[in-house]
Amino acid sequence: MAHLTGQARWARWALRLVGVTAAYNAVEAGVALWAGVSARSIALVGFGLDSVIELAAAIMVLGRLRAEIRGSGSAFAADRRARRFIGWTFVALAVYVAAESAWTLWRRDVPGESVVGIVLAAISLGLMPALAWGKLRAAAALGSPALAAEAKETLACAYLSGCLLLGLALHATLGWWWADPVAALLMVPWLAHEAREALEGEP
Repeated sequence: MAHLTGQARWARWALRLVGVTAAYNAVEAGVALWAGVSARSIALVGFGLDSVIELAAAIMVLGRLRAEIRGSGSAFAADRRARRFIGWTFVALAVYVAAESAWTLWRRDVPGESVVGIVLAAISLGLMPALAWGKLRAAAALGSPALAAEAKETLACAYLSGCLLLGLALHATLGWWWADPVAALLMVPWLAHEAREALEGEP
């Protein structure tokens, strides 16, 4: 009984963390997509699309956690569905970012500067690692590969934030237009790795 109580406590803690992540991702996606389209920044648009994917993944994981709290036998099935969904969203984002970055470099399409993007990337770089750490602890306690995959998506957001911040800052300060699509390309190996892990069911 104590074990079940502990599981429920971890599930509620994870529910709060995923809820905060979802709320932030909704705001982050809107701001990043608006700023990215305005500045013609593929890295910023890719970051915004990643936020949309993270929001969808968080909603899937929220359903799994609610099943855990209710003690429902469907928790395992919900975990598997959420994990596979997260894996395929990683695949879609990796393909999009790689194709758009290569196209931008080939066309030499110079993006505009985005102070809003720089600020957003800095905030996300500070917030996301803390949320990911909390969710990874909860995932280990609950034995939830789906929550672990969603936490790694949050870590991916932190990594993407760093790449984005670097690319936007170099473009704004040194005029290196190519830093933006190159920063986006740096996101692809991480995205592909996490897609494979999620689809293979690794924790």
